[in-house]
Amino acid sequence: MTSDSPANKSAPTDVDLYLFNEGTHRRIHDMLGCHPDDSGANFAVWAPNARSVQVIGDFDDWGRGNHELQPQGHSGVWFARVEGAHAGQRYLFRVTSEHGSVIDKADPVAAQSTEPPSTASRIADLDFEWQDQEWMERRGRSIALDAPISIYEVHLGSWGRHVSSETRFPNYRDLAHPLADHAKAHGFTHIELLPITEHPFYGSWGYQTTGYFAPTSRFGTPTDLMAMIDTLHQREIGVIIDWVPSHFPTDDHGLATFDGTHLFEHEDPRQGFHPDWNSAIFNLGRSEVRSFLISSAMCWLERFHADGIRVDAVASMLYLDYSRNEGEWIPNEFGGRENLESIDFLREFNEVVYATHPSVATFAEESTAWPMVSRPTTMGGLGFGYKWDMGWMHDTLEYMQTEPVYRSWRHHELTFRSVYAFSENYTLPLSHDEVVHGKGSLLTKMPGDEWQKFANLRLLYGLQWTTPGKKLMFMGGELAPWTEWQHEGVLDWNLHDAPGHSGIRRWVSELNRIYRSEPSMHRADCRPEGFSWVESDDAERSVFVYARHAADGSDARSVIVVVNATPVVRHQYRIGVPSAPSWNCLVNSDSLEFGGSGVDVGGLEVYPVDSHGEFQSVLVTLPPLSVVVLAPETT
Repeated sequence: MTSDSPANKSAPTDVDLYLFNEGTHRRIHDMLGCHPDDSGANFAVWAPNARSVQVIGDFDDWGRGNHELQPQGHSGVWFARVEGAHAGQRYLFRVTSEHGSVIDKADPVAAQSTEPPSTASRIADLDFEWQDQEWMERRGRSIALDAPISIYEVHLGSWGRHVSSETRFPNYRDLAHPLADHAKAHGFTHIELLPITEHPFYGSWGYQTTGYFAPTSRFGTPTDLMAMIDTLHQREIGVIIDWVPSHFPTDDHGLATFDGTHLFEHEDPRQGFHPDWNSAIFNLGRSEVRSFLISSAMCWLERFHADGIRVDAVASMLYLDYSRNEGEWIPNEFGGRENLESIDFLREFNEVVYATHPSVATFAEESTAWPMVSRPTTMGGLGFGYKWDMGWMHDTLEYMQTEPVYRSWRHHELTFRSVYAFSENYTLPLSHDEVVHGKGSLLTKMPGDEWQKFANLRLLYGLQWTTPGKKLMFMGGELAPWTEWQHEGVLDWNLHDAPGHSGIRRWVSELNRIYRSEPSMHRADCRPEGFSWVESDDAERSVFVYARHAADGSDARSVIVVVNATPVVRHQYRIGVPSAPSWNCLVNSDSLEFGGSGVDVGGLEVYPVDSHGEFQSVLVTLPPLSVVVLAPETT
């Protein structure tokens, strides 16, 4: 192959190879993988310890063409040009290890895969004309710290599948408008997709990824996904991608022992094998692996216009002894349990994302008390935009599952959050993890008879939306299903207009409406000035009263939230309120339209009687198992 051949002109440049080996290449998908043009396709793969690499596929009857890749210097990258190869054709890399063993591997940087159980990669057509320019120019405001962010978490297969359908899976394009219609009807600002990176086992919900640059082919092509996201953006719905850089499955065709050695993963199982998920752990101390993962994130942000990335299982990355017993892990160089390589990687990931795409956000699913997860790396933080508040989720569900008669003993479970509520930029999740694996649905977790179950669920959602922090609800939560989520099933859409269930839907919609329309409910979600207790100590009656403030120097009114966590109506409950000639009830979860009993809070006459540190007060009737939001009258 001569230096002036067409193949060499399209091969990775020396600069590309240098940056990749250094760990600072941010877009290896422009260099590695398969890139078709009018007359053929270029193939490149990283396999530094292979004896030889061949690309086989539909274009050469699976190996008859002898398309050998050539090593590119000492970079570990192999390259070949295949004339006549074109979009739509399948291919694999046939890798011969240094010991002579041969295995066919899917392309780690493939833009498209074949539908499982097939393991081949597919030459992708990525030609798509985006129409979301207006959204892209102003999307940063929709995901800012002072914005009303309300996220609808979606598993595409079970959200969009219909029992009557002849096909097992819906198509990305077919889902676009129904998903946008549903999200907008219920007031959600963003959709978060459970991992749509290619994965061989559907039952992993996408959390066992083999294709870090390819959307799962179960729902269509890459351009089908682009069309779905484009439509959602034009409908003013943001899209957050769930991403898994913590571990990957050990399927033969995937990343594990890719070139006959532990290339992507640690060799020592004390570092390279995850006991919880029977999967391999990335070797984040390897420069090329960092380039691989950060490029994957860049691909989703740039090729697919994602508005955010939620990083799964961050806690498992931070601790070397995560889910391990004594002797099953290797301490760091200082003898500690902190995974220094992962910490450096997460900081680098966030620095790159925010430097190149300041209008997006990153979210950490981190379940421990690791400090400063959502603080800048310049301050010593991990650099995430937001952190899931798993403590809030756990404490609140524990409280809500308690029979109301015993809630006075667990009063602290709802008040404790105020101790740490602003230590991070929090998202409050009621995610898929809470409604699977025998945990039951949220509705069935609630105590009491059927009426009380619905009232308690309205109370739970009312707490979530009025507590400082961004909101996340797993799909179906708005339908209040009786059964837990099944990935092979469908959502129970028959509940959409059913008594009780339809009231929950309307309640979610109303909560989102107030969350968006009242500045005090969202502008200071992440600042202590946005929240104050009015009454936190009434454990005997299980009543909580707190105020939300915009705290932005504007004249936006503050609101007061009153929670009655028992099925007893509380008459003439006195609440101190700031000076205002009159107050009214913005929303009452016990209203008939939401499926409640219709108890009215009363006229809210203002009395010149001191209470709760204020010089005036109102007397309120507290409906049973309710959340009520009060606001001063505005002129």
